Amino acid sequence: RIDFGAPWWLLLLASAAAWLWWRRHRRPAAILFSRVDVLTRGAFRGRWLARVLITMRLLAIAGVCVALARPRAGARAEQVDSDGISIILAIDLSSSMLAEDFQPLNRLEVAKDRVKQFISGRTVDQVGIVAFSGEALTQVPLTVDYPVLLAAVDNLQPGQLEDGTAIGTAIATSANRLHDAPGRSKVLVLLTDGVNNRGTIDPRTAANAAAALGIRMYTIGVGS
Repeated sequence: RIDFGAPWWLLLLASAAAWLWWRRHRRPAAILFSRVDVLTRGAFRGRWLARVLITMRLLAIAGVCVALARPRAGARAEQVDSDGISIILAIDLSSSMLAEDFQPLNRLEVAKDRVKQFISGRTVDQVGIVAFSGEALTQVPLTVDYPVLLAAVDNLQPGQLEDGTAIGTAIATSANRLHDAPGRSKVLVLLTDGVNNRGTIDPRTAANAAAALGIRMYTIGVGS
């Protein structure tokens, strides 16, 4: 819906309407022309030009009044109470994800497409994104702002982080995000095409720690 930040400026529109009413009902004592050559063209054309100028002046005043009233639309705060789950999507960005197993698309583009389909199917679940390769980074914390999540997925590209596949670090980073998350269930979805070859945390150790925190982990292999 549309409202105004400073609606009192709209009162000037009433003043403009009152001025127009006064001007139409007053009876000038003489016929005024700015130039003599206008008089020679006839009274009808003179009246037409005068009406055009008045109309343009009124439109300009109305536009200024509406602008000063600061119209605004679209944003609103809404509180939703739901029993959704908390989900972290850990997405592998290592250089091997550029392999074109799914020609003409590479592994990463196919994974991103599936992730966006998954996000689009959520309604009340909190979703976050962790990107990883040789290191892990929280790309988007848990949120229900699905358009932001979809935009973040589109921006994921190899080379944003140090190359490699640090699966243990990705699990640990994701579990840290899910540790204090609300919801009746906490889920980690790991999408990768390789085995752990970087990082200081063993994947099994990280997975056992996540399980101890009540986090369910699902691993999706990407590639042929």
